[in-house]
Amino acid sequence: MTDLTSDEARRIILRAQGFLGASARGGGMSAMLRRVGAVQLDTISVLARSHELVAYARLGPVGRTKVERAYWHDPPRAFEYWCHAACVLPLEQWPLYGFRRRAYRERRFRWHEVPPTIDKILDLVRSEGPVTTADIGGARNGGPWWDWSDSKIAIEFLLDIGEVVCTRRIGWRRVYDLAERVIPADLLDEDPTDAECVAGLTAIAGRSLGVATRADLVDFTRVKGNYAELLDDALLSGAAGLVPVRVAGWPPARRRSGARAGAETDTAGAPNAWADPAALETEPRGRHRTTPLSPFDSLIWDRPRTERIFGVSHRLEAYVPKDRRVHGYFAMPVLAGGQIIGRVDPAREGRTLVARQVGFEAGVSRTAAGRSAAITAMRDALTEAASWVDCTDLRVERITSPEFDGPLRAALDAKNHA
Repeated sequence: MTDLTSDEARRIILRAQGFLGASARGGGMSAMLRRVGAVQLDTISVLARSHELVAYARLGPVGRTKVERAYWHDPPRAFEYWCHAACVLPLEQWPLYGFRRRAYRERRFRWHEVPPTIDKILDLVRSEGPVTTADIGGARNGGPWWDWSDSKIAIEFLLDIGEVVCTRRIGWRRVYDLAERVIPADLLDEDPTDAECVAGLTAIAGRSLGVATRADLVDFTRVKGNYAELLDDALLSGAAGLVPVRVAGWPPARRRSGARAGAETDTAGAPNAWADPAALETEPRGRHRTTPLSPFDSLIWDRPRTERIFGVSHRLEAYVPKDRRVHGYFAMPVLAGGQIIGRVDPAREGRTLVARQVGFEAGVSRTAAGRSAAITAMRDALTEAASWVDCTDLRVERITSPEFDGPLRAALDAKNHA
C-alpha cells in the first residue's frame, strides 16, 4: 500500500485531469476526451456550453469548431450516453455500457412509460435516419420540459437500450441513428458481461480521477445496487487495475461488512482510496494551469470530493433563487497554482467579458505577497476566459472581498491598456 499526503494526492489528480504539466495538453481534443473519460453535458450556456468550457480550461482557446468536431464528427469518435450524467464519451467505451443498456431494456421504463409507438419510431429511423426529434413529430406535448411527446419518449428509450445512438448534434438537437450504422462492427460485436463492463468503467474512472475513494468511483460511474457490488468486486479482485492507497487527511476507509445489508464500519489504518498505478510511478511536475472551471467539470463535479481535495464547498447556484445566491448564477471556481483561489460569475456583452461577481476564498493569504499572487492569478484567469470567446475587453461589476477590490481593478485596467 502507498501512503500519500493530501498534497501529493491533489497533484496526482491535477495531472490526471490535465491541469498540471506540459504533457497534459499533448494530443489535443481527442487526447483530452480520453484523459478525462467523460465530459458532462448541460443545457446552461453562459460564456459557452459546459462541454466547451471543459476543453478550454485544459487546452486554451482552441475554438468551438475543434471542440465540436472532436465530440460530434463524421465518422464518429465519440457518443453520448449516461455516465456520471449525460456525457460525451470516447467511442471505444461503447461496449462497456452494455450492462446499462440491458438494465434499461429489462425495466422498460426510466422517466416515462414507453409508448406502444416505439416500434414505429425505430422503423422510421431505419428508413429515414438519421433524424432529430423535429423529424419525428417534436419533443414536447406543449407543457413543461419534462412533458415529452410519445415520439421523444420512444426515441430516448431507444437511445437508452442502444438501438439508436447519438454521435453528433445539429445546434443543440441530438441526431439519432441506428447503432449498427454508426458504431464500428468490432465494437458492436463485443458483448462483455455486467462484471466486465463495471470493471472496465471503474478502471477508466480511476485513471481519469488519478486518486479516488470508492464513493468517488461510484459517483463517476453512477452505479448502485448489484452494480455497486460489482464495482467493489472489481476493486478487491484487481480486475479494475487500481491499487489501494492511504491519503492522509481523507476520511477513513469504511469496511462494507454485509454489503448487501448496507452495513459499514470505520477501519483505522486501512487504505482509504484507490489509484491508477501508472499515476504513482512518477512525481507530478510542471506548470499549473490558471483557469476558471465549469461547475460541471469532472475536476469538481462531485461536491464532497471537491471539498476534500481543495477545502472549498462549491455548488451550482443556477437553480437557487436569485436573492439567496452567494457566488452567482454560474459561478466558476478559479484554479491557480493547484488550488481554488476564488470564483467568478461571468457574462458576456458583445466582445466584453463581464465578471458580475468576483470573490476570493478565505484560505487565500492576506499578506501583501499573498494578495499580489492571488490578484495576478485572478487577472490571468479572467483574461484566459475572455480569450476563449474572443472578448477583447474585461469589466468587473462586483468584488466581494474589499481588500482585493482596488488592486484587482487596477491590475485589470493595466492589462486592458497594455
